[in-house]
Amino acid sequence: MPRARIKLASTNIDELNAICNSIKDISIKSGVILRGPIPLPTKKLKITTRKSPCGDGKATFDRFEMRIHKRILDLPMDDRVLHAIMRMPIPRSINIQIEMVE
Repeated sequence: MPRARIKLASTNIDELNAICNSIKDISIKSGVILRGPIPLPTKKLKITTRKSPCGDGKATFDRFEMRIHKRILDLPMDDRVLHAIMRMPIPRSINIQIEMVE
């Protein structure tokens, strides 16, 4: 049976977990079996820069880090459930992909 795979990615983990919980609630209300949310490894993007604007002086550095959290949800292809998920308000900070998997 074909199923839909929903991939979610965000830098804000609280919004990501809230969207995962709302998708889980939609699937429970419709009676569809949901696999997930499966957490994927967090990608850490690191940038190190000098604190001094001129480049002279002490060797002090600022270290910045951005974390990208990812989740995967698998559910059977059901028009009602997918329609409800697509109509759900999703914040701008969350990247969502829905694809068909055999």
